[in-house]
Amino acid sequence: MANEELSLSEVLQIRRDKLDKLKEMGKNPFDIVKYNQTHHSKDIKDNFEAMEGKEVAIAGRLMSFRHMGKASFTDIQDRYGRIQAYVKRDEVGEEDYDLFKTYDMGDILGIEGTVFKTKTGEISVHATKVILLCKSLQPLPEKWHGLKDTELRYRQRYVDLIVNPEVKDTFLKRTQIIKEIRNYLDNIGYIEVETPILSTIASGAAARPFKTKSNALDLDLYLRIATELYLKRLIVGGFERVYEMGKDFRNEGIDIRHNPEFTMIELYQAYADYNDMMELCENLVAHCSMKVLGTTKITYQGTEIDLTPPWKRITMVDSVKQYSNVDFNEIKTDEAAREMAKQLKIVDELKKDLKDCTKGDILNAAFEAFVEEHLIQPTFIIDYPVDISPLTKQQPGDPTMTERFEAFIFAREIGNAYSELNDPIIQKERFDQQANEKELGDDEAYATDDDFVNSLEVGMPPTGGMGIGIDRIVMFLTDAASIRDVILFPTMKPQA
Repeated sequence: MANEELSLSEVLQIRRDKLDKLKEMGKNPFDIVKYNQTHHSKDIKDNFEAMEGKEVAIAGRLMSFRHMGKASFTDIQDRYGRIQAYVKRDEVGEEDYDLFKTYDMGDILGIEGTVFKTKTGEISVHATKVILLCKSLQPLPEKWHGLKDTELRYRQRYVDLIVNPEVKDTFLKRTQIIKEIRNYLDNIGYIEVETPILSTIASGAAARPFKTKSNALDLDLYLRIATELYLKRLIVGGFERVYEMGKDFRNEGIDIRHNPEFTMIELYQAYADYNDMMELCENLVAHCSMKVLGTTKITYQGTEIDLTPPWKRITMVDSVKQYSNVDFNEIKTDEAAREMAKQLKIVDELKKDLKDCTKGDILNAAFEAFVEEHLIQPTFIIDYPVDISPLTKQQPGDPTMTERFEAFIFAREIGNAYSELNDPIIQKERFDQQANEKELGDDEAYATDDDFVNSLEVGMPPTGGMGIGIDRIVMFLTDAASIRDVILFPTMKPQA
């Protein structure tokens, strides 16, 4: 280890010595403020017939070189990929060629020259001028075959993007997916809005918030856990179709599916219900898959998944009956449900003491224990208990159930939607019940938002609403095993 550290130290020193020599020669690359880059690698390769013999100026990172006496071949990597440059001493001049031969992997170069094709058929640039635009003082990963240490990849994403082309492709696809989501919603009459990230109340979801403070106002504030309550205020105000895509923050566990800071889209449509949201969800996901991948049949972690609408729909009660042989429609009381929880051995999975659990709490726990793992193909689980759905409209004729669904792919929830509760009296009662849950120890219970109740008293039309986890959609469409693979800079502990 000592020798390796010494070797790295020597490499670092050599690069700094080279920089010092350049400064002495009056060729400090960090003094350069601009370079007129006329073309990228893709432009040249895609249009070679028209570009052959034309003068170009390319720029990018030096990724490989082969020095052969009076001439060299080098690969330059720009935003679109790599292109070869042929550098000959007689063309660039002896002094500049000798300097060029001292450049290191990772240095950023500007190369002017003409487009040609080598004897082996590789499209290249025949250099007439080479300029060092930035000296890389850190070596790229060993042998430049890629950064393999997962932890280091997340910490040094800038290096990961340089040496692992598939990583860059993932994030280019992420950008494309987000663009397509916006395009789809904009084209059907939705408008994008922005709502506060800081609020005096953290509500709209069952989650533990991050807390901060405004010094100017001497006020405790929370990072938002959802955008729901603000967006529904806009429905009240007359915006009939709204969405917001942005960051939410939940002070919870970190694993391959969860990051404390994540990207969510929430959308709300007046005069619609959860059936409309189901149709919108499946069509939106299929649209993104077709636009980005050219198909609605994807392979995720070795499993083929068909995103083609329509997706399967099944009630929570029926799904639990299918996989546990227990029909919760036959369970009439909370006491009977508690006994069933013992028989199903799911007591430890409940979020509160068994004595405080309702039939709805236990039905949901049974679903999580017996059903979720089987939901590989896209599936809507519909009709959730009112006990766990405080912002949702009840099923007509069944006050114990709501018009709510969650969308699952590969046993993972990707979206949550309701026929939104718009009765202010019932909403206030639901908030009061959630306050009681919080007193019983549920730190993820919804916080009461009196101003939101006031907005409902002004009047909100029947509304369908939905939230979709963008990171999870990107995971499926890029075959990423972990959410950290689709977040450029995931939350990490500082290095010791």
